[in-house]
Amino acid sequence: MDYPVTVTELRQPPKLKPGALRITPLGGLGDVGRNSASFEIDGQLALVDCGVLFPEDHHPGVDLILPAFGIIDDRLDDIVALVLTHGHEDHIGAVPYLLRRRPDIPVYGSRLTLALITNKLKEHRIRGAQLVEVREGQRVTAGNFEFEFFAVNHSIPDGLAVAIRTRAGLVLHTGDFKMDQLPLDGRLTDLRGFARLAGEGVDLFMVDSTNAESPGFTTHEKDIEPALARVFEQARGKLIVASFASHVHRIQQVLDMAVKHGRKAVYVGRSMVRNMATARDLGYLRVPGDTLIELKDIDKYRDDEVVIISTGSQGEPLAALSRIANREHPHVAVGPGDVVLLASSLIPGNENAVYRVINGLSKLGAQVVHKGNALVHVSGHASAGELLYCYNILAPRNVLPVHGEIRHLIANAKLAIASGVPAENVVVAEDGDVVDLRDGRARKVGKVDASYVFVDGSTVGDISESLTDRRILGEEGFISIVSVVSLHNQQLLSGPDIHARGFAEEDSVFDDVRDKIAQALQEALDEGVDDAHRLQQITRRVMGSWVSKRLRRRPMIVPVVVAT
Repeated sequence: MDYPVTVTELRQPPKLKPGALRITPLGGLGDVGRNSASFEIDGQLALVDCGVLFPEDHHPGVDLILPAFGIIDDRLDDIVALVLTHGHEDHIGAVPYLLRRRPDIPVYGSRLTLALITNKLKEHRIRGAQLVEVREGQRVTAGNFEFEFFAVNHSIPDGLAVAIRTRAGLVLHTGDFKMDQLPLDGRLTDLRGFARLAGEGVDLFMVDSTNAESPGFTTHEKDIEPALARVFEQARGKLIVASFASHVHRIQQVLDMAVKHGRKAVYVGRSMVRNMATARDLGYLRVPGDTLIELKDIDKYRDDEVVIISTGSQGEPLAALSRIANREHPHVAVGPGDVVLLASSLIPGNENAVYRVINGLSKLGAQVVHKGNALVHVSGHASAGELLYCYNILAPRNVLPVHGEIRHLIANAKLAIASGVPAENVVVAEDGDVVDLRDGRARKVGKVDASYVFVDGSTVGDISESLTDRRILGEEGFISIVSVVSLHNQQLLSGPDIHARGFAEEDSVFDDVRDKIAQALQEALDEGVDDAHRLQQITRRVMGSWVSKRLRRRPMIVPVVVAT
């Protein structure tokens, strides 16, 4: 069954009618990251999640990508609540950037989620935040919204789904979830609570789509323990385990295995150290006595007496594992006989970066164990069987798939239709699509600009033009050409001197074009050209034509003509 997906053109949505609920995705629909959505009713706004998207290879120099804050920038005073479903970066990483705009927005979240937020706010030096701790089973009212929270199982403790009650109807937003029936922390997804909502009538179900293409049910977290045990048993040298810095359950499994095999554990990476300390202080992570050691003390132990728990499972260039692969880490090096375990899945878009790290580690002689060759990671997201289960429990009137690339959203939409939701009531939306819930029906009514907001060092905003220049520099190279001419004597005095970057060829390859540029400049001078700018254009044209034909490249060309 094909599901028709209409592309909505940018058009201003109509004025919101009284009593209708307007949902606008600020991120997370079309990408795996920057999850955030705005809800509006009767002049008030509430946000669910505020995450970041990590840059890909075609975003050179970019640190983070934020939700489309421009949509709400002129409505900041109308925000009555920011609700956080859990503590992963793609759901909370942009909170400091939002609170810079208005620090007193009430932020609702579970205990662990708010602890991670507190760390971020300290790092960003943001004071005056209103953090409100909530837990499953609790109801809170903020302006025209009532929120009820439900426990959900995910790859981080304290995940919450949120039911949003307004006079337009009842919305259930799952956040990220799965239905692990044997969770490591004993905290099950609250299907009884979902069934109770079904009795009330769910007008709109906003459901995690990340694993909608995967058939059946997601593997239990416990099922990876045999594979972890084999890695520990077979490792004879240094053992490095790379994971998300927020994956408390996975780190717990690694610590338990370390104790069983007589290895000390050491955290590497600032976010890993900070997050695991927070999880331990709050009781979410159990660390047996004398298990942890400081990185500075690692040389006091043999390689086979230590397990290194590291950041960098996604190939982030500045994370610990990438620095180890590049032989740039000040304390950790790998070689033959060492084992590196990537205990995470690949986030779409990170494949090239991760494989670069794997290749770098392999080149150094390390054995790299990852999801592709061993069961060392399971997803934190519900697969198709679990999603169908939820659709059958809830029998929602309308469905808006969230969290995923367009193929994930479409796959989720097809599951909803297969379970009996009318196709016309299943809305596949992308970032910026405006969806109104009115009289029990959800419909697209317009589209607003939800462009990426880039964080580049201390700069936050649109750097598209700069990105274009960076891509050219990174992919095509850079050539500068300096010439000195006498306009009075109509003579080329010096040069052209050619300096190239990003080319594997020897500098002598430019000898041919140097003579061509000199000839073109002299001919122009002989014809009476007395404008340095026109001479620069001639230089660029000759060089561009030559390098395109000879080297099949389109580099950035910067000609300089000094006129005397």
